[in-house]
Amino acid sequence: MAATVTRPEKLEQPEERFDFRGAIEPVWCPGCGDYALLNAIRIALKESPHIQRHNTVIVSGIGCSGRVAAYLGVYGFHGVHGRALPTALGVKEANPELNVIVMGGDGDGFSIGGGHIPHAARRNPNMTYIIFDNEIYGLTKGQVSPTSPQGLAGKSTPQWPAVEEPLNPIAMLVAYNVSFIARVYAGSPKTTTQIIKQALSHPGFAVVQAMSPCTTFYNTYKIWSKQVRQLPDDHDPTDRQAAFARALDTSTIWLGVFYRNERPTYEELLQERIDKMRADGLDDNERLQRLIDSFL
Repeated sequence: MAATVTRPEKLEQPEERFDFRGAIEPVWCPGCGDYALLNAIRIALKESPHIQRHNTVIVSGIGCSGRVAAYLGVYGFHGVHGRALPTALGVKEANPELNVIVMGGDGDGFSIGGGHIPHAARRNPNMTYIIFDNEIYGLTKGQVSPTSPQGLAGKSTPQWPAVEEPLNPIAMLVAYNVSFIARVYAGSPKTTTQIIKQALSHPGFAVVQAMSPCTTFYNTYKIWSKQVRQLPDDHDPTDRQAAFARALDTSTIWLGVFYRNERPTYEELLQERIDKMRADGLDDNERLQRLIDSFL
């Protein structure tokens, strides 16, 4: 006679929240601002209820920040230089239910990849772009970047200081009408976490310029600590002209949400188009044949 094994009733316990720590430890230089940003992002992800490990994808570009997906333990795609945004858009439109977060550096975002930002802005996909800005090409040993100050001599070109003026990323983003624009600083981790949480929950294209000193090739901690200030309490983030005025004040590194404008997302507009198309009563094969016939 076979023995009967009885098992105690399993108690339903709430699943422990994933802490967004990957199996790989960061290997950035000691003191790099990316450590503080990574921790702030990790906390923001954990404190955002709609962000889960299984429904989140990080698409990254080339640069020190390109490794972030592995450090956060979520799905990731490490793309080629400057192509993170179009790759991320493809991921998002293939599965609109995913939380898609783009991460890259100032060179990746504002140099070779800069042409993708205005088109993402006009489409307004529901995804977040965090740009780690250290004003230098850190991964490739210290060349000046699109945001390096005029006159900076990178370690790779010590006798040839930059003659170009730097780009103004916030002003550019306001001009492009990005629907959520913010700036954070690695030296203010708590504020960084709160602003990134706002960006993650914004229904539309959110861009966060994350100032991150490079201790090896351009250590700006002492410089930026004297320049950073929180946007005043009376700043109205729905006022685009006020956001542009603050962006043009380059004597101060203003931190906070510059601009916020909720409007229909790319996914919503595409779904409206799909619903309208499918209202014709045809099945997909008939609809495809009609499309083919229209070219004949």
